[in-house]
Amino acid sequence: MKVPVYIQIHNEIRKEIESGKWAVGERIPSERQLSQDFDVSRMTLRQAIQTLVDEGILQRQVGSGTYVASSKVQEKMSGTTSFTEITESQGKKPSSKTVSYHVADPSISELEKLKLKDGDQVLRMERIRYADQQPICFEVATIPIEIVNTLNKKDITSSLYKALEDKAGLKLGNATQTVSAILASEKIANFLNVKRGSAILRVRQVTTLDDGRPFEYVRSQYAGDRFEFYLER
Repeated sequence: MKVPVYIQIHNEIRKEIESGKWAVGERIPSERQLSQDFDVSRMTLRQAIQTLVDEGILQRQVGSGTYVASSKVQEKMSGTTSFTEITESQGKKPSSKTVSYHVADPSISELEKLKLKDGDQVLRMERIRYADQQPICFEVATIPIEIVNTLNKKDITSSLYKALEDKAGLKLGNATQTVSAILASEKIANFLNVKRGSAILRVRQVTTLDDGRPFEYVRSQYAGDRFEFYLER
């Protein structure tokens, strides 16, 4: 399966960052310059850059440009975070809208986070998650295809965790999360019905099965005024 062009560019830019071409805190070339360098449209280049921003590798500064992100302080959070369970525990009705859903070759980041081998494929889906019909978050979830090959699309998009336990007979393990604050891009603002530049909570999570195998890598962006995390020590 051919790797999407934006993923190819994502991988190349990440390799250049890792090789030291741009240092931490350094501004990378403009989207216009990079689109010319890679000979692609601005829209394709912007998609690759946004994926790197979502992963925390790059960070945007309004009116200034895009920079190689510095490392952030990380806080451990216990347990797995299921949007469905959290929403129901608050007495609200969870729902979701699938924006995209397809099998693809993994990006370098997905390959590393999910501990995949060359040749492995993933299911990548984008969803808007709602509580009582109000948009709460936009998420990009990547799952090894071998984990969900016995499940149908409805099982996966409605409540993946429940389907894995009830239909696939798998037990969930732990989740590792990183949380940071960013400003809503135009795309996310439209999805979450907020103003561009509004406060957004960005969460990156890798979830494992009880045998330690990573089965999910999720990049979520929550409307800052509609969701909060509670940490119990």
